[in-house]
Amino acid sequence: NRRLRKNRVRARVNGTADRPRLTVFISNKHVSAQIIDDTKGITIVSATTVGTKLAGSMTELAAKVGSDIAKKAKKAKINAVVFDRNGRQYAGRLSALADAARKEGLEF
Repeated sequence: NRRLRKNRVRARVNGTADRPRLTVFISNKHVSAQIIDDTKGITIVSATTVGTKLAGSMTELAAKVGSDIAKKAKKAKINAVVFDRNGRQYAGRLSALADAARKEGLEF
């Protein structure tokens, strides 16, 4: 079911050079986010909890990844993105990541 929802979202969401795609993957242990330019097929910026010593609940980790990806996007001169929720419901961890990225100034 998640794969069907993911395909439905991805049919409408594409990243361009002016508005790249912010995609989020959340597993049971880690949170990852990437900003991707789909026209060139490259990852511009990424942030993850894999290999870090961050502590806290998964919602707190998602918020830290959200603020980290927004800071890296600012350095790469990216202000606006399209949000790819990757077939997940917009609640909880995903919402925390998005809110933290918006607080740092990323537009979507």
